[in-house]
Formats: sequence, C-alpha cells, structure tokens
Amino acid sequence: MALVGYSVLLFLSFYVLAEIGDKYFVPSLDRISKLLNLSHDMAGATLMAAGSSAPEIFVSLVALFHPGEHEDIGVGTIVGSAIFNLLAIVGVAGIVKKATISWQPVIRDLLFYAISIIAFYIVLENGTVTIYEAASFILMYVMYVYAVVNWKKWFNYEEKDLDPVYETEGTSYKWKSLLMPVDWVIKMIIPRAERYILVFFISIGLIAATCWVLVESAIKVSAILGIPEIVIALIVLGIGTSVPDIVSSAIVAKQGRGGMAVSNAVGSNIFDIFVGLGLPWFLKSIIYKHDITTNKDGLVVAVGLLLGSILLILFALMYQKWVLNKKLGYVLIMLYILFVIYEIIDLYLV
Repeated sequence: MALVGYSVLLFLSFYVLAEIGDKYFVPSLDRISKLLNLSHDMAGATLMAAGSSAPEIFVSLVALFHPGEHEDIGVGTIVGSAIFNLLAIVGVAGIVKKATISWQPVIRDLLFYAISIIAFYIVLENGTVTIYEAASFILMYVMYVYAVVNWKKWFNYEEKDLDPVYETEGTSYKWKSLLMPVDWVIKMIIPRAERYILVFFISIGLIAATCWVLVESAIKVSAILGIPEIVIALIVLGIGTSVPDIVSSAIVAKQGRGGMAVSNAVGSNIFDIFVGLGLPWFLKSIIYKHDITTNKDGLVVAVGLLLGSILLILFALMYQKWVLNKKLGYVLIMLYILFVIYEIIDLYLV
C-alpha cells in the first residue's frame, strides 16, 4: 500500500513539474529575457536553460543535502535526464516534423557538451569531488555563455527560429479531468501572466517544494523495492524531470523549429552538468568543509553512450546536410530504449 502511495506522489510530482515549467516558469523567463533584450542564443544559454533544467538542479540540491547518503540520486537524475534529452527529445523532434538546422549553433553546443561530459568523467572517476573541481564546473559554464554571446560574431550566421509560443490553456486530454484539483491549486497560487517577475519567483519555490517530494518518494520507492537509488534516478527521475523539455520541444518542432528543439535539449544538458552538479557540489563543500563522495558505478557506460550519441547526431546531421527527419528520430528513440533495457538487465544480473 505504501508503494502505491509513494508511486502516486511520484506521478503527481512529475505532473506538477510539467505544468509549472511549461505554463508558468519558462514563459516568465522568456518575458524576462525580452525585457533584458537578450538574443535567442543568449536567452537559451542562460535563462531558458535554467528554466528547463530547474527540476534537475533542485533534485540535485535536495538529494545532496538530504540526511543520509543520497548523492547518487542527484547525479543519476542528471545523467538520466541528459541521456533522455539527447536521444529521446531530439528523436521526438525529428519524428514530429522535418526541419533544416543551422549548423553553427549545433556545433557550438555539441562541442561544449562533449567538454562537459569529459569533465564529468574526470571528476567522478576519482570517487570524490573537491571544492575546486566544483568551482571549475561553474567557471566552464560561464565560458560557454561567453561563447554563446560571441558565436554570431565569430561565424556570422542568422537565426532561423521564430519566437516561442507557449500554451496557457489546458489541454483537451480526458485524463486531465482527474487532475483538475491540482491545476486549480496551481492557478490559485501563481499570479496572472502579466506579473511575470512574481510568477518567476513563485514558480521557483513551487518547483523546489515539488522536487523535495519527488526525492522523498524516490527514496521510499527505492527502499521498498530494493532497487539501487541510482537506477531509480537514471530511468524514472531522469525521464520525469525532462517532461517539460519534451513537451516544449515537441511543440516547437511541430511549428517547424527543430533547431530550437535541438538547442534546448543540448543546452539544457550543458547547464545540468556544469551548474546542476557544480553548484550543489560547491555549496555543500563550502557549508560542510569537506570533499563530496560520489559513486562511479556505471560511469564508463554512461559517458561512453553520451559521447557516442554526440558523434552519432553530429555525423548523421552532416550526412543529411543538417536536416532532422523521422529516420534519425526513430534511431535515437531506439537507442534510448536500448539504454533503458540495458540498465534493467544490468540491475538483475548484478
């Protein structure tokens, strides 16, 4: 009975994160970026990346500071989300609608993402994270933002994507009627869209609270089923925290803006590793004044899959002259399914 209750809490947490992220948090960030007169690239690398990655970074923070040794949940969630973003979300974007992509921002994001994965491997391979390593992650993200700001000057290209369109009305799915009380509570708490700065801060608070429930539920489910927390994080939390990403990516891909979907997926992964892991590690190192202990089980496989996926997407897009289509989309989806199957088989073999 307890398992059912905690499983329901997991589902509701995913739903609340998707609703707040897609309808309130990310749209408020978009309006703030317009207020600050940020370009699409700059907004995507900073505010929009922070918006779509908010669930992952809060899960990482909650897991890291939760009583007991639960660091694996934060790392596992971010790795699982990264794999899901790179394979499933880009795959869905290709399946939804064929699109031609500008190669310059794709090369930039894949390059920095590869650097982030290599840095991730180097730091975790030793089993501990020092305050200097955590700080270097944050510094590397600052370098990425600098590259984003100057990339157009260096390569002289034009943005092809239009401004994003956000849906603020409820969908027509019948199952949504069961969750109307949840929607009603969210609408009562969050102010009107015109007060977008207040919406931004209230959304952050709700996301943080929801992620606390998410981590607590994941810990309980893991204990009841006897499944390692990192496996729950890699598969269940990795997918769940990426729900806002896949919803928004599918919408913009359907509008013919596949390049934005790819940039959102890859850019979010860069933010997840450099800031989603680097910032919590840095804060805990300062507060507790000791290095962070990490679990490197399965690290080589995860890193190998991520780097292999980068090469696959890069060469596939180059071969197809930077066109994202259904064929590539189905291949990426299949690779993600194989990853999930591998994790399940590995769990029971061990």
